[in-house]
Amino acid sequence: MKVLVVGSGGREHALVWKIKQSPLLREIYCAPGNAGIAGLAETAAIAADDVEGLCAFVLEKGIDLTVIGPEAALAAGLADRLQALGKDVFGVNAAAARLESSKEFAKRLMKKYHIPTADYAVFDDAEQAVAYVREKGAPLVVKADGLAAGKGVVVAMNEETAVSAVGAMLTDKMFGEAGGKVVIEEFLSGEEVSILAFCDGEHITPMVSAQDHKRAYDGDAGPNTGGMGAYSPAPVYTAELAAIVERDVLQATLAALKAEGIFFRGILYAGLMVTSEGPKVLEFNCRFGDPETQPVLARLKTDLLEIIQAILRGRLHEQKIEWHDEAAICVVMAAGGYPGAYEKGREISGLREAEAEGAVVFHAGTALKDGRIVSDGGRVLGVTAWAADLALARQKAYAALEKIDFPGGFYRRDIGHRALNRE
Repeated sequence: MKVLVVGSGGREHALVWKIKQSPLLREIYCAPGNAGIAGLAETAAIAADDVEGLCAFVLEKGIDLTVIGPEAALAAGLADRLQALGKDVFGVNAAAARLESSKEFAKRLMKKYHIPTADYAVFDDAEQAVAYVREKGAPLVVKADGLAAGKGVVVAMNEETAVSAVGAMLTDKMFGEAGGKVVIEEFLSGEEVSILAFCDGEHITPMVSAQDHKRAYDGDAGPNTGGMGAYSPAPVYTAELAAIVERDVLQATLAALKAEGIFFRGILYAGLMVTSEGPKVLEFNCRFGDPETQPVLARLKTDLLEIIQAILRGRLHEQKIEWHDEAAICVVMAAGGYPGAYEKGREISGLREAEAEGAVVFHAGTALKDGRIVSDGGRVLGVTAWAADLALARQKAYAALEKIDFPGGFYRRDIGHRALNRE
């Protein structure tokens, strides 16, 4: 079959890499892609949220299946338009994408259907929001309601930080329309875990667990980012906890969406906090996570296209999905200054040498310029490795990172620290 992957990040590079392994594949395209993806697929310079341009490309090339990576494309209704054209698409419709594109919508759904999450309040007025902060006291979590590329969350350990976040979002419009409302949540203590699940609208099958590292710097310091690294499996996610999450979060959320008249076919991602009271939902995403996708897909043994075909036929419950026993890890190399202002166009070298260490280098924000690979985003590379255990996988990933020359680039040196500290 002919497949189009939509997007340009590390997640999309990992999807292209995995789909490329399928015997069902005839041709693969990616729009817009990046310098790394261009080595595996034919790329097309069409923005991920250019719905009409992508639909025209699908018709022109006779694409059999479109796999949508980024949230912006889902929220823009790309899946809806492709389905209206009679085309197969793997990705949720715009109504289902509200679970991610509006934190207010997600919180109201969870409250209505008793899905465990933090207490919250929603504001579009800065003065009222500040008064709420003063009333509740810190710590609190302040979130932009809409899509903010993983950067619209401030964990405020004191009132002034929370007040500043409210001002930045509601008054200064740091995130534009995405920050037109803020959700202020109670602070939850515990350990985070990410659970991605396949969903065909009626049935849901969880993938292996992963743990993301959102803070920019070692020791979980610094501002939140789109993710500085991830590993799988997460030891905190025991079999007992998995059973609770599947029943009380995944199945319950699918039932809640159905009760609201929303058809959900694609990926349901639950970002969870494992608290002393049990697992609670921090956020929902409606697509593969980035960088969790990289280690999770590295562990997937079953053909991804075979799974997607079962989902499109509504037969996910009949599809056997197998996973490799190895642990996998992804360490993100970011541009200096990220998640704030950063430079683009810095030349990157040593990538072949890095992969010679037994890692796969997924490109997240790169471009080709005069035959050279240069940086073209905040999160630039995702160095991914797998081995018999996490310690060995991590050793391979960091050995590969040492081979990469990227002026100004930085990465956390403690990805996977919680799991290794447990051991």
